[in-house]
Amino acid sequence: MHYTYILYSEHLNKFYIGSSHNPDERLIKHLENHQGFTANAKDWKIVYTQAFNSKTEAIKREFQIKKWKSRKMIEKLIND
Repeated sequence: MHYTYILYSEHLNKFYIGSSHNPDERLIKHLENHQGFTANAKDWKIVYTQAFNSKTEAIKREFQIKKWKSRKMIEKLIND
């Protein structure tokens, strides 16, 4: 299985959207010494996951959510 996931940082009050075959393992990498956007906080937590049969589908969904550029739509997805 492959997953699209959304992380949330209370410190930054921001979401991060990604995809991985193992979101829990990927979260650990985001929290460790890591460069990029998620390096700006160490309080990331997984707030949403969606499973897919293929990596291609998970990546497609990741980019679909990123294109929204809407916090309200992301919050609605998480809360539904």
